[in-house]
Amino acid sequence: MIHFDQKTFDEALNEGGLMLVDFWAEWCGPCQMLGPVIESLAEEYEGRAVIGKVNTDQEGELAMRYSVTSIPTVIFFKDGQEIDRKVGVMPPNAFVQTLEQNL
Repeated sequence: MIHFDQKTFDEALNEGGLMLVDFWAEWCGPCQMLGPVIESLAEEYEGRAVIGKVNTDQEGELAMRYSVTSIPTVIFFKDGQEIDRKVGVMPPNAFVQTLEQNL
């Protein structure tokens, strides 16, 4: 799993392909609940999708760029464009479904 800053996020986005990005913060309880799900997906989809996290406290500009107003927010990108967004804690299958449909 990648912990993105603005530079590494933009580099990954420009490479195209499928990305899942978890916008989160350390103080956010629901974000902490979702963390293990995102880590598991990163292992499961290694080599097929880029899965990473953006700490909104450290990378506020990225959160503002994508209008992230509630966390956790998981945004899916394909070929550099946002294709889906899920806000709040959801079961793993909610993320798997979007990943599988776009591989």
